[in-house]
Amino acid sequence: MKPSRPYLLRALYEWMQDNDLTPHVVVNADWSGVVVPVQFVEDGQIVLNIAPTAVRGFMVDDHAVSFNARFGGVPMDVYIPLGAVIAIYARENAAGMGFGIEPGADLYDMDEPPPEPPEPEAPPKKKGPVLKVVK
Repeated sequence: MKPSRPYLLRALYEWMQDNDLTPHVVVNADWSGVVVPVQFVEDGQIVLNIAPTAVRGFMVDDHAVSFNARFGGVPMDVYIPLGAVIAIYARENAAGMGFGIEPGADLYDMDEPPPEPPEPEAPPKKKGPVLKVVK
């Protein structure tokens, strides 16, 4: 049986958006394969704002949560294997769900490794302004 975590994450994320709430995820930053800004990790965990206004390219598939966000003004591709997701909740009222061990959770540690996290993109080179003379 497939784990329920990706389905629950997608459903709660959509429910929070429909109710104008700001979704956040709590992540076990020590989990193998997690790619998050380590400078913001506290006690092995990090809380990330995953609202559409805070991230780009948000995706939850059967293996991971991934998106691009800015941390201290620096863009970063974030990759969170589903087993590392501890909870999803709304900032405004703490409504949400914590995750524990679930049937099928052993699929997160399959012999076949999940897809590799994306390589971080180099920040785009800044170009000077382009001006044209209009007569």
